[in-house]
Amino acid sequence: MDLTFERLKLSDADGGGEDRLSALPDDLLIAILVLVDDAAAAARTSILASRWRRLWALLPELRFSYIEHHRIGAALAAHEAPDLSRLVALTEDSSPKSVSAWLPIAARGLSGAIHLEVVRTESETEAEDTGAIDRPCFEKATAIMVKLGFLGLALPPSGVFARLGDLQLVDIQLHGQSSGIGDLLSSQRCPSLRFLLVSDVRGLDSFSIHSDSLLHMKLSSLHHLQQLTVMAPALKRLKVSSCFTDPLNPDLSVANISAPQLTALGWKNVIEPSSILLDKMMHLEQLSVQLFIVEKEEVFRHNHYCMKLLRRSERIHNLHLLIYYLLNIYIGPYWMEHMPRLPYITSLKLQVAANGHSLGATSFDVLRRCTGVKKLYLNFLPESQLEEQTLCPSGCNCDQPSNWRMEELALNYLEEIVIDGMRGTEHEMALVQWLFHWATVLKRMQIIFHE
Repeated sequence: MDLTFERLKLSDADGGGEDRLSALPDDLLIAILVLVDDAAAAARTSILASRWRRLWALLPELRFSYIEHHRIGAALAAHEAPDLSRLVALTEDSSPKSVSAWLPIAARGLSGAIHLEVVRTESETEAEDTGAIDRPCFEKATAIMVKLGFLGLALPPSGVFARLGDLQLVDIQLHGQSSGIGDLLSSQRCPSLRFLLVSDVRGLDSFSIHSDSLLHMKLSSLHHLQQLTVMAPALKRLKVSSCFTDPLNPDLSVANISAPQLTALGWKNVIEPSSILLDKMMHLEQLSVQLFIVEKEEVFRHNHYCMKLLRRSERIHNLHLLIYYLLNIYIGPYWMEHMPRLPYITSLKLQVAANGHSLGATSFDVLRRCTGVKKLYLNFLPESQLEEQTLCPSGCNCDQPSNWRMEELALNYLEEIVIDGMRGTEHEMALVQWLFHWATVLKRMQIIFHE
């Protein structure tokens, strides 16, 4: 250790020589400073020696954690690197005016990714609107992730995001007309966009996107969405979940989707639009849908549409099916008897929120329609936050039709089963026994127990 210290000591014993660490080339010193977690800490290395005073300003990446916005602006103004490849700002200061002050400075120098997150308490997110952050055009940015704790955001009315490939908008109160987001995401203004995530954006009742470059899009928790239009000839993956849930206008929502190259579709909404136009999906390989076993018939329009999607996807290879039971169920129209046979399914992910109900009849109905499955992933979802196990109500018809136990089912291709969230309930154990009986060539089973 003494020899190592002698070799790496900063200065000669008499204090008159140049420190040896500072003698390293700038590129190497900058590579060391990039490893520092925070830009403010990197700037404090200026006290080491005069040689270090401006090194932090040459960093290609800057990260700010819980510091005042005026200090972020000052640091960006003093930054001297020709290109800023990554900017991360995590703050609790929720003043839109303060954020808007330094964003234009960042936009001028950024040539890579920006991650802006405003952390707010629940009471702050529900407070009265305090204005909007004015977002400038990041002409050279390649990725933008914005999570604002439902602060207002005003989209730039002009400008081209020429290099933007990844855009994520989360927890935002959108200011201005909904049409503004469609204009922003058009091929004219985002010609390189590949991935888009829009989640929990308030004030978005109409979403229309026309993009020639988009490959992957996720829309989630857009509760007041009424009109959805997607024209994306190159789109490969689309997921729409927890949208169209406005209870005031459930029959006014419309979805129109044209994505002829789509290979994976996830459609998980409690309430379906009154009108859904979806192009032929000639290349679809993977489908994710959810079905509800409920007390009343209100949700059966949703179940009916999911069955319609399954009938249009009879040649898919991967199916992800979420089945959710409520405590008091009603077996009515558009249930499993309407599910088509899917002989080309090789991978089946079956997630079940059983709430104490029997799983056998439903699982049997699904598996007998997917007899070509080779791998089954069975996930028992948590039933509730209560520690006590939910009991199936007396007289419940969740095990109907009861004659399923008398019918034969041979899963002659099923070689692997993964069971996740196993609690060891009576219904779960019974289903596992039936799986051993049905899977005639099973080679591997993995069980992951609930914590």
